[in-house]
Amino acid sequence: MVHDRLTVSLLLLALAGCSAPPSALSIEDLLAPDAAVTKIVGGMGFTEGPVWLPQAKKLVFSDIPGAKLMEWSPGGGLKTFRASPNPNGNVLDREGRLLTCRHGARDLVRTEPDGALTVLCDRYQGKRFNSPNDVAVKSDGTLWFTDPPWGLPNQREGRELAGHWVFRLDPATGEVTLLVESLSMPNGVAFSPDERFLYVSDTGGGSHPDPALRDAPASISAYHVNEDGTVDQEPVWRTLTLCDGMCVDKGGNLYTTAREGVKVLKPDGSVIGTIEVAEPPANCCFGGDGFSTLFITARTSVYAVQLTSVGAAVVADR
Repeated sequence: MVHDRLTVSLLLLALAGCSAPPSALSIEDLLAPDAAVTKIVGGMGFTEGPVWLPQAKKLVFSDIPGAKLMEWSPGGGLKTFRASPNPNGNVLDREGRLLTCRHGARDLVRTEPDGALTVLCDRYQGKRFNSPNDVAVKSDGTLWFTDPPWGLPNQREGRELAGHWVFRLDPATGEVTLLVESLSMPNGVAFSPDERFLYVSDTGGGSHPDPALRDAPASISAYHVNEDGTVDQEPVWRTLTLCDGMCVDKGGNLYTTAREGVKVLKPDGSVIGTIEVAEPPANCCFGGDGFSTLFITARTSVYAVQLTSVGAAVVADR
């Protein structure tokens, strides 16, 4: 049954570019009145991994080739947050601590309240990760992350694992569990507000060791999350689209970065439309007062736009 629904869904989505059915919700509905996508930071190497720190009221993001985390606030402007070995995805855990995927170190680290770094994981079954890319936090404290080879020289040199996989880490025990191994280039990751579904973007193509996965098309998949912390291997839906990082609003709409801007999907995977951005974006997050500002990292710059929607909660006490 799931397979049949998936086949029909893919067919409908493939036809959508020619004759998309009308949608009750539009991009204009999601944008605040007179909202404009505004550049707030420029001159970076390649920006990624935006995360809003609600207590400090500032945005932290990665400059991957600059090997540093940056921070920006409305009052303080742009500053260096700290040096970091080619950081990528960032998020806050349930206690408000910063989690960072580091390409250069091939690990996932946590910033403690005193500024010290704790390496949470850097291996699976004794073998080093490729280069952890993006991470999502579940309400039980577990961390779900993707591990494509973008940080490896030539996307191959130094590879120890046999594929590009999605993992779950239990920080309490240090146990790392393999969740999905059938994607080509797993990239962005996020949960639905009720945590029933895990969303994973697959950039597609690339240098996967399995020839059958090298020509996989770019897509976003929704996986049903089971009570034991695994996911069903057959996705509930899969939407074919260019994609990278992503975030979710309280209504369950999914904001994912595509070449032309931030593409917004309904909870069922159908496309609402695109928030156009001057540079191809790589990631996005909600933040600001009320968590209704969408921050967008896009190549050398960071942009912001005010929305009517509100980001789904990540930090328990925000």
